[in-house]
Amino acid sequence: MSSELREIWTDAGGRAPAHWSFVRFEDLLAGPKSIAVGVMYPGSHDESGVPLIKVSDVKNGAVVAEPAFRISELVNHEYRRTSLCGNELLITLVGNPGDCAIVDDSMAGWNAARALAVVRLKDPTIRPWLRYVLLSSTAKHLIDARLNTTVQKTLNLKDIRSLPIPIAPQVERNTIVETAAALEHKINVNLQINQTLEQMAQAIFKSWFVDFEPVKAKIAALEAGGSEEDALRAAMQAISGKGEAELTRLQAEQPEQYTELRTTAELFPSAMQESELGEIPEGWNVTRVNEIAEIVKGKSYKSAELEPSQTALVTLKSFNRGGGYRLDGLKEYTGKYKSQQEVMAGDLIIAYTDVTQAADVIGKPAMVIGDERYEHLVISLDVAVIRPVDSALKPYLYGLAKTDTFQYHTKAHTTGTTVLHLAKNAVPEYPLALPSKALIDAYAGQATPLFTLINEKVQESRSLESLRDTLLPKLLSGELSMPSTIDQLVAEPQRAEREAT
Repeated sequence: MSSELREIWTDAGGRAPAHWSFVRFEDLLAGPKSIAVGVMYPGSHDESGVPLIKVSDVKNGAVVAEPAFRISELVNHEYRRTSLCGNELLITLVGNPGDCAIVDDSMAGWNAARALAVVRLKDPTIRPWLRYVLLSSTAKHLIDARLNTTVQKTLNLKDIRSLPIPIAPQVERNTIVETAAALEHKINVNLQINQTLEQMAQAIFKSWFVDFEPVKAKIAALEAGGSEEDALRAAMQAISGKGEAELTRLQAEQPEQYTELRTTAELFPSAMQESELGEIPEGWNVTRVNEIAEIVKGKSYKSAELEPSQTALVTLKSFNRGGGYRLDGLKEYTGKYKSQQEVMAGDLIIAYTDVTQAADVIGKPAMVIGDERYEHLVISLDVAVIRPVDSALKPYLYGLAKTDTFQYHTKAHTTGTTVLHLAKNAVPEYPLALPSKALIDAYAGQATPLFTLINEKVQESRSLESLRDTLLPKLLSGELSMPSTIDQLVAEPQRAEREAT
């Protein structure tokens, strides 16, 4: 049997050292019923229910965050056969069939959606090895040949069971897994860094433009009988999070930073005023998005126009749930488009359509990330680009679109059941309190370096992913001996990738 499976693997373009053995995937299962499809009928979102992992939650061999959608305890009990214990493997059946994620203890008690196979193995420690085998180009070729494409590309459980799996001796297996895992660890660290940077930018925005903390700090200081200087120092504390003693030390040890902080605090007024939006800082003006930016909807397209090209469409799939840009959502496109519908790295886009049950995408913003594979990026009809009259407004508008108030507004202007649509004027006519030009510039000065670093980390992760995909088939075939310095591969992905090829 092992020789027959090796032959299947070889016919699919794979190679493996002669001393490696081959088994069928089903031979690794804990039992005949140890692979099952997840929840078929999840029902409505239950805020207090059980997290349900969907295909979109699986990326780079991991569940990227706690799922937004939750099922009721009743539904979870009905599908208790796929309730997770913390030692399973999840395999995607649609979208990118054959991708997989390793379940850990933090996910115990969660459940999986019907587009995922929940796999329980005799030996759970083999999960990382099995995952990298399934990531290989040979396994993908075998999987693609087995896909049912009647409606959408779908991988069946019986076809997973029949897949040939090469098994290296334990020592080699561990070393290969450690090599690939080191690269993916750096990718995941970059993801965590980017999430932190995003949170930092949004925390500043909320403090300055939603909660008006520096303004309220000045008002409180003056109402307590303090001087204008006391009010300014209070605003500096609100902006920096530093106490009075820390500000004094900052002034002595880092005078330039202290001066910059003081200058920023001076930009905030010390009083509030009434407006159609309620109380806003004195001197700020109520305006609408279309008065400070141009909003352009994207291009409708035909499936016949989705052919190999140097132009790609930025689509609904280019949005993460909750907002943010996905690198894997592009579709190559050969049709025509207007120049206004072309976007560049750093452009602000908004999702105008949604097919998620919890409306996790509609009205959400993202900053476009460049892709060197394509000469042009064009937004699809499901997407709009927001081009402010002043580029410094871009980080401000992105932060605005992330606020709860903006999201409530877009949801109130959404129609549809299965497919959600955002009203054409929902974004253009959104009212906002606009600060002074100087304050907008100050926020851009704080936020832009954070977004620049996010982009750098994304590009680094892209190189690491490319390196992993280059190394993996060579490692699994025995063609490439084990790298002597994993840290060097991780630290210099582009150079290492050139050497590997």
